[in-house]
Amino acid sequence: MLGSIKRFLIRCMSPALAGRLRAWRVRRLVRSFPSRVVEHSYGGTRLKVFLSDPLSQGWYDNDWDPLPEIGALQRGRLRTGARVFDIGAHQGVVAAMLAHVVGRSGQVVAVEANRHNYDTAVKNRELNGLAQIEVVHAAAADKPGTLLFNEGLNGRLDDGSGGWGRQPVEALTIDGLADRYGPPDVVFLDIEGAELMALAGAPRTLASGADFFVEVHVGCGLEQLGGSAEKVLSYFPADRFTVVARAEADESFRPLRPNDELTKDRFFFVATARDAPHRTDPAAG
Repeated sequence: MLGSIKRFLIRCMSPALAGRLRAWRVRRLVRSFPSRVVEHSYGGTRLKVFLSDPLSQGWYDNDWDPLPEIGALQRGRLRTGARVFDIGAHQGVVAAMLAHVVGRSGQVVAVEANRHNYDTAVKNRELNGLAQIEVVHAAAADKPGTLLFNEGLNGRLDDGSGGWGRQPVEALTIDGLADRYGPPDVVFLDIEGAELMALAGAPRTLASGADFFVEVHVGCGLEQLGGSAEKVLSYFPADRFTVVARAEADESFRPLRPNDELTKDRFFFVATARDAPHRTDPAAG
């Protein structure tokens, strides 16, 4: 009964006020969470991970199978000495996996907009002694400036409603990151629907021969920010990139076909630049 009353009261609030209440509840949840360090195998890489909230516990407090996207990218430019931009790095676990691939001579620039997740990513870098990871508190965008980010544990850009609170965050373009850290060999993009905005800020990187992994959030944020699967894929024309894709349940990538049913729901793709030397087929194996 009490829960029903609370839900009714929230529905009666303005979206912004309800959002501030949700954000306060998230902050309270984080403060009360019994944080701890665990150790697991993530795709064969042994890592220590700081669990700082219930979401990280659900995602990271278990062993992981190898990520198909890392295997596909390793058939391209992901190798020892590579520079990787991990955009939407959450708490840095995938960044740590990538750091083990590129080694001490490489670099992983892990970009995360949510302050809590950024702080946890820094702790995870230090726990594992991965000096080749640079953690950046920012959001990827089509132009530099400031954006409003929500305060959910798996944060995303505010859609204008303030439905999960708002926090200002620095906006950086992928090309701007390249100016700061050097051009990437690989861009790993998982930003909860803002894919189109980030790609619009990467014309030089797209032209440079970098390989991309993109999680396309069809039906879960992409359209709210003006995107579509077709618009995202238009940045990777067939004469410049070899594109392979998979659904969440798939264990491997396959060539993407015209009007592919795969693109009707959330999906993942790897785009390998055709003009880069010494490549193998990313769909092989």
